[in-house]
Order: sequence, then C-alpha cells, then structure tokens
Amino acid sequence: MQEHGGDIYTNEGLVDFSANINPLGPGEKVMEALKKSLENVTAYPDPKCRALREAAAKKEATVSEHIICGNGAADLIYTMVLAEKPKRALLCTPSFSEYEKALRTVDCRIRFHERKEEEGFALTRRYLDELTEDLDMVFLCSPDNPTGRCVEESLLLEIVETCEKRKIRLVLDECFLDFTEDGPWIHHELLIRENRMLFLLRAFTKMFSIPGVRSGYGVCSDTELLERMQKSRQPWAVSVLAQAAGTAALADDLLPTVTRQLIAEERRHIMGEFTQMGIRYYPASANYILFYSEIDFYEEMKQEGFLIRDCRNYRGLGKGYYRIAVKGREDNDKLLRAFGRIIERRKEETSWQSQS
Repeated sequence: MQEHGGDIYTNEGLVDFSANINPLGPGEKVMEALKKSLENVTAYPDPKCRALREAAAKKEATVSEHIICGNGAADLIYTMVLAEKPKRALLCTPSFSEYEKALRTVDCRIRFHERKEEEGFALTRRYLDELTEDLDMVFLCSPDNPTGRCVEESLLLEIVETCEKRKIRLVLDECFLDFTEDGPWIHHELLIRENRMLFLLRAFTKMFSIPGVRSGYGVCSDTELLERMQKSRQPWAVSVLAQAAGTAALADDLLPTVTRQLIAEERRHIMGEFTQMGIRYYPASANYILFYSEIDFYEEMKQEGFLIRDCRNYRGLGKGYYRIAVKGREDNDKLLRAFGRIIERRKEETSWQSQS
C-alpha cells in the first residue's frame, strides 16, 4: 500500500481522487511564472529566497526575517525537527504521517493524543491536559488530514497560549486552510510576534496544484530557530522554478477565492449524496472527505477507473476508512455514479447469497 495519495505512477490510467489538489489547476499567474523561470535554470537558485520571502512577508503582514522557505511543507517539517532535535513530542491520531516519521529520525519519544471517532475526530479540550512541561514539540494540522476537521478557534488560541507559556514548540500546519470557507478571516499570522514558540506552516502544493514543483514556507518570530533551520540544510533548498511559482501564487488572490466557492458547493453536494447512499462520512471543512464502509471501496473503485485513498495506514484508523478529494461537478458526479454502481452490486450479491 502506498503511504500517500497521488501515486499515479503505480496506478496509471486511473482518475486520481486520492490527492487533495485544486481541480482548477495552478492558474495563469503561476503557469506564466513557471514558463518564464525556465530562462533562469542555468543559474543557481537564490539561497536566501529573497523575492519569495518578501512576497510571503507581505501576505502574512510580517517581516521577511520571520519567513523561511522550503521545498514543500514536508521539507520544512524535517528541517524543523533536525534543527530542534526534540526529545519528547505530542502528536494527534489520526493525522499526517510525516510528523511522526520526521520525529523518528532524531529518536524523539512520541506521545499520541487519540481523537475519538464518536466525537467526529474533533480536537477537544482534553488535548490541553496533554500539554505538559516535559514536551519539546507538538504538531497540529488544521484542517486536519485525513479528517478535514479544523481546530475550534477558541481552543486553538488556548493551545497557542499554553505552548508559549510552557516553552513547547507548536508547529501549526495550515496547508489546507485556504480551502475552508472561514480561511480568509482567520489570521494566525498576527499571533506570531507575541508567540515565539508558534511556527505556521504554509504550502502552495494543494491550492495552486503544483505538487510536482515543491514550494512552501514557514512563519515564525523566533529568528534563532530559523537560523538553525537554515544551517541544517543544503544551501539551495528551493529551486528557481519553485521560488518563481511561489512568488506568483502569493500575488494571485482570485484563484483561492473562486476555489473556495467551488469546493464549498461541491463538498456539500458530495456529502448530500453520501447521506442518500447511506455512506458514513465525517463532515469536513477542506477539499477532501473521510468516510467509512465495510465495502472495499479502494479495490472496487480501481475496477471502476478511480484511485481513492485507503486510510488504513493512518495511525488511529484501520480497515474500512477511505478519503476522497473534492473536484469539479463533472468528475464528482462520475465518482458518485461509481459509488452507486458498487453499492448496487453489493446489494445484489447480498440478496443472492441470502437466497442460496
């Protein structure tokens, strides 16, 4: 089983619903920037990512000294862990597996906070009790992957305050925040100056549909941490193309706005159809939906020509959990019709077996 979605190389020819990528594509500004940047591939990338950091600082209402750029969010996760070398960390389950993998590289002792299925995998106030002073680092993802749940805002502010008070590095992964309807009104970057232990993680991969380019950045007012991160990596961590694409993406306000409207409408459409089909899903705020079924939808969907995410390898989940991306109406309806055919076949098989 593949550890992440988007493996179109093993599953050639399938319509990919396993990777949570913007169905509208990168947008004109990013594509033009990528094409133009090809003229500069004979030069080394700017090791300081000056243009990209300035653009990110403007977007985040901060200074460029509070920005660090990376070869996607995963690069920054591993670089952060290597720079900090935490001894003890706290992770939620289920959640993105790269947090745990990065921490394992430095032999960090990890505690796990279980988010309960009966609570819709929401993060609750029980989490605050886990933020003990012996911790060095915690990772939170909002909206979370694979559940699509956002951390409730008042709780998140308490978590930020607690981590600052107890000197726990809080890595807040908001790579999917732009897909949420509340995204434009949430400004956690404003917390950066007063909370040096807070590190915000951003990426262009999902919203601007450029996973093959690898570009992202972090925001943190602890400049000593950012210096240690820079010293923990090779000097040309972000390519010429990735810097150009990221800078152009930060100048594009139209694509995220249009995308949010599309995703919100299509997410409600899919969840409504799931309700009618009797599929147990977990209400999401992002551009993907987690659901559960005793039907082996992963293999059944491959037979139908679709690739979805089998989530059994997420710590805290198991067999029967799946995730699908939210795309445009035409693709979504094709997928929904495939769900209908699979469910109908299962009913016929069950009926036949009961009569035998």
